[in-house]
Amino acid sequence: MPPAGGFEPIKYKRNLPTRGPGAYVILGGVTAICAFGFYRLGKGNLEKRELEREKVWARIHLVPLLMAEGDRDTYRRRAAAVEREREIMKNVPGWQVGKSVYSNPKYEQTSIVVL
Repeated sequence: MPPAGGFEPIKYKRNLPTRGPGAYVILGGVTAICAFGFYRLGKGNLEKRELEREKVWARIHLVPLLMAEGDRDTYRRRAAAVEREREIMKNVPGWQVGKSVYSNPKYEQTSIVVL
């Protein structure tokens, strides 16, 4: 017969230990990480925009210097070409140094430097 007071109740409930943080803790952690990531993304975008603006302004300020350097180079090359022409054609009678060889004014250069 059963013991006095009856048998112990049958333990049918699973007795598993909690493994890791709860759902709200995980959700809060993911939210915090995403918020920090978006903060860093915004700061990076601001820095990238500032660097791009600085690059554009640097180019704007360098264009006149580069154009002046190109103009000086063009002048130097044209003067050297005229000097070469003068040296090569010095024995040709009636040759005008720096004058266009074309009779049609359409093909004439407008600014030839004769030194």
